[in-house]
Amino acid sequence: MAAKFEIKESKGKFMFNLKAGNGEVILTSQMYKALAYAKRGIASVQKNAADDARFECKTAKNGEMFFVLKARNAQVIGKSETYPTKAAMEKGIASVKKNAPVATVVVI
Repeated sequence: MAAKFEIKESKGKFMFNLKAGNGEVILTSQMYKALAYAKRGIASVQKNAADDARFECKTAKNGEMFFVLKARNAQVIGKSETYPTKAAMEKGIASVKKNAPVATVVVI
């Protein structure tokens, strides 16, 4: 299975998940008011994923690690799940960097 961005609609708004080839969600977007905005968000992920400086590592309240991907204007364009270790989180970042540029876009 190839990596893909899945765009979903909920209550008239749109969001996307970036899924790795194994089907795991590796990045989730915010809600967008229109499908076109969600597609722009995907383009921004694809553009910014190659730049290490766009990833910000954070710690959740439960002590687990997660990351956000930011655009050049510092706006968050995607957030990861939480990971039990920094090493696991770094693998998640590597997966986004590898998969985002080649992922197909599917509206479901």
